[in-house]
Amino acid sequence: MGQACCCIQIDQSTVAIRERFGRFDDVLEPGCHCLPWFLGSRIAGYLSLRLQQLDVKCETKTKDNVFVNVVASVQYRALANKASDAFYKLSNTRTQIQAYVFDVIRASVPKLNLDDVFEQKNEIAKAVEDELEKAMSAYGYEIVQTLIVDIEPDEHVKRAMNEINAAARLRVAANEKAEAEKIIQIKRAEGEAESKYLSGLGIARQRQAIVDGLRDSVLGFSVNVPGTTAKDVMDMVLVTQYFDTMKEIGAASKSSAVFIPHGPGAVRDIASQIRDGLLQANHHQ
Repeated sequence: MGQACCCIQIDQSTVAIRERFGRFDDVLEPGCHCLPWFLGSRIAGYLSLRLQQLDVKCETKTKDNVFVNVVASVQYRALANKASDAFYKLSNTRTQIQAYVFDVIRASVPKLNLDDVFEQKNEIAKAVEDELEKAMSAYGYEIVQTLIVDIEPDEHVKRAMNEINAAARLRVAANEKAEAEKIIQIKRAEGEAESKYLSGLGIARQRQAIVDGLRDSVLGFSVNVPGTTAKDVMDMVLVTQYFDTMKEIGAASKSSAVFIPHGPGAVRDIASQIRDGLLQANHHQ
């Protein structure tokens, strides 16, 4: 109906290519335009100026012979001032862009090892963008941005990489665990050494106190009871301690202490051993 009235409407972000008798005449911008069809004018087609995106998946091989699928995302749009070039010079814009992406990726990735491909994906994207910008500007298109959005190695390669990473982390964890156990053992040994040292000091002080007490008892008994010797006093003290010990053992129902040999007569042997030990100690001093 619009063309019957020689008027046509162009939507926003779109331009129309007008021809007259089959030859390019003008680029019609958004709005209402007069189209005298009876003078040979007609609309050859429409061209969108919106930003478009093309995802290209390219399979290639790295320098260390690993096949990967590289996914590149290209954002592009037609230039309004070159709309005629964009409309007439290319029959399939997306196929043309895809061919350039394949060419650059398959020229760049084989020079890199797999780990380097992941690290240098921004450089690969910049190389693709520069090549596309140089090629597509002649056809009336602007390359806004190019991104490498995904790098997919073969499934077996990904599994192997994960296993290598897991093994490395387990090795670190084992080293940390061994270091922690080493520290625990060192601290435990230090604690046991300090405990034994303090226990030895306590035992030494206990024995010194016992010796001092026995000495005071012998001296006091000798002064108060004339004619007694130190041997008599020691025998009496040991017999007294023996009966006190037997009394305490008998009072405890669950005691597991056993004297070998057992009997009052054995106290004389114990007294002789203690006395000989004290005499030897005094002799060495």
